[in-house]
Amino acid sequence: MEIGISTFVERTPDPSTGITISPQQRLADLLEEAVLLEQVGLDVFAVGEHHRPDFVASSPAVILAAIAAKTKKIKLSSAVTVLSSDDPVRVFQDFATLDLLSEGRAEIMAGRGSFIESFPLFGYNLDDYDELFAEKLELLIQLTKSEKINWQGKHRPAIRNLGIYPRPFQQELPVWVAVGGTPQSVIRAAKYGLPLALAIIGGSPDHFVPLVKLYKEEYAKAGHDPAKMQIGVHSHGYIADSSDQAALEFYPPYQHVMTQLGKERGWPPMSPQQYQALRSKKGALLVGDPNEVTDKILHYHELFGLTRFLLHISVGTLPHKQVMHAIELLGTKVAPAVKKHQGQ
Repeated sequence: MEIGISTFVERTPDPSTGITISPQQRLADLLEEAVLLEQVGLDVFAVGEHHRPDFVASSPAVILAAIAAKTKKIKLSSAVTVLSSDDPVRVFQDFATLDLLSEGRAEIMAGRGSFIESFPLFGYNLDDYDELFAEKLELLIQLTKSEKINWQGKHRPAIRNLGIYPRPFQQELPVWVAVGGTPQSVIRAAKYGLPLALAIIGGSPDHFVPLVKLYKEEYAKAGHDPAKMQIGVHSHGYIADSSDQAALEFYPPYQHVMTQLGKERGWPPMSPQQYQALRSKKGALLVGDPNEVTDKILHYHELFGLTRFLLHISVGTLPHKQVMHAIELLGTKVAPAVKKHQGQ
């Protein structure tokens, strides 16, 4: 199993001080986090796309290119690219360029997006939410497979036998489909034989078992080789030396962000009771000491047959020193224990 972290490059107020660091400082910290991730032997660093004041990640490919210059081994992925409101040609070109700069380490994780700010920003209608993604994913897949493209759709001008450049370092640029729980997206990923990334950030992981079963059935039905199937999970979490320390340090920034999002989406404020339920074995949070987090990743593997796990450490702004220590524990304690259990 590959293990790494994902981030939206959050920039929210520190709950204890009220201070919000500058965008420049947050990106400088992020580069240090990525370098440490490679140094401790982890596999993947993934950056999400958002167009909000509380995240510094409207252009993941640019951020990942800066990381590529400072690393040699780790895979560099978006998490996610909001393909519905972007141009697949530019997405492909950006990540093909990243792939050349990194000598074959770039990946695209494509999704419809759980936030909607990019749709009005780039002139798209939310009524076309699913249709946009379906059409643009089809074009992106063609771009990964062919240098010359003939394509026509509804939401983008046609392409008439044109070459798309540059071509990536890899023979074919990897594309994952990120899913928050929609069966149509699961079926779409299976139909194309694309890797599936599940965002499990609330409720119980057990609820996603039917979706993975559906994916495996549709993947086989489409005639794809089961040996090439890849399933990943992205979940919020944090690791400290002790369980109590992890719970205490993670809660204030996590509660702040989830309560703010709740105001936007009609959710109740995050409560300590809800937080503890999410930390339980049946909950979606991986917050604890290295043994607890290891056990939960292995539980996910038993449920889904994972090939990749991404821990989203900074949901709200945590002190950089704490994030670095959590990455160190993930790489030196958790990942070796998970891989030893799997016989890797």
